[in-house]
Amino acid sequence: MKEFDSICKEFEQLDAASYAAVLTDTSARVLPALALLAEDGLDGLTIFATFVMGAVVADGSLSPEEYALCYPLFRVFFGEETNYKDCNALVKSMRADNRQLKRYVDDMVDLLGLVSDDLKEDIILVCLILCAVDGKISAKEKRWIKQLIR
Repeated sequence: MKEFDSICKEFEQLDAASYAAVLTDTSARVLPALALLAEDGLDGLTIFATFVMGAVVADGSLSPEEYALCYPLFRVFFGEETNYKDCNALVKSMRADNRQLKRYVDDMVDLLGLVSDDLKEDIILVCLILCAVDGKISAKEKRWIKQLIR
């Protein structure tokens, strides 16, 4: 994988159409592969969904831009009834429980041990692109995602 900060800068400068294209292309590889995996009784998509939510909200909020870009993934993860208000409530509950956040990281790291290096890179790229949609990947978001690069 290229230098982490360099990739972050590239994603922060993408236009909306490019964000959507990269996310669509990368998600098309990631989601089916994760659907086949499980770790500690949780399916791969659930683990990934909670980690993605943690990445997106590591800076403490879910911006409307992040929600709009994440919406197709949220529908896959949480069902047809997903809306901004519900996602914000989930964000607040996630931020309130640090032990649970730590478990999401641990589960995701364990899951990454089951996948190829290419898929691991794609998973990290999905997290980065989702965090970059508002034009900035915060230091907290970077720290959250860097936990996957061990």
